[in-house]
Amino acid sequence: MSSRGSPKDHLQFCQREGWTSVRGATGKLVSHHPTFELVLPDGRILRTRISHPADAPEQYSAHLWTVILKDQLDVTEDEFWDCVRDKKLPDRGRVAPPARPALSLGMVSQLLDNGATREQIAGMDQQSAQAYLAEVWSQPRQ
Repeated sequence: MSSRGSPKDHLQFCQREGWTSVRGATGKLVSHHPTFELVLPDGRILRTRISHPADAPEQYSAHLWTVILKDQLDVTEDEFWDCVRDKKLPDRGRVAPPARPALSLGMVSQLLDNGATREQIAGMDQQSAQAYLAEVWSQPRQ
């Protein structure tokens, strides 16, 4: 797609992706141009300014459009339009939460032998599995 965006498209992109409005030193929103920033998972902070008026339908110049996409938004033109038109967020390398280490087969076997259900075991990490077994083993035998 080779269509230049407008300030209206630019604003919609920032809103869809969850960019935050930048405030000045006085705590008020920046007034010269609406300014937004986005903190990326890798720690970089992107910042963009939207031309006045922010709801203008006129397209940006070709040069300014290239600068906005590459230097400010850090997306391709296709990623931009996918977000604006199809609500598909750009892949920013979102950081997945670390996977929990699996319980050993021996630990699972001990848990099952001592009354834990599969559902309980699915929610356990190593520490909670050990605590469960310690609790069971500390009870008097019947």
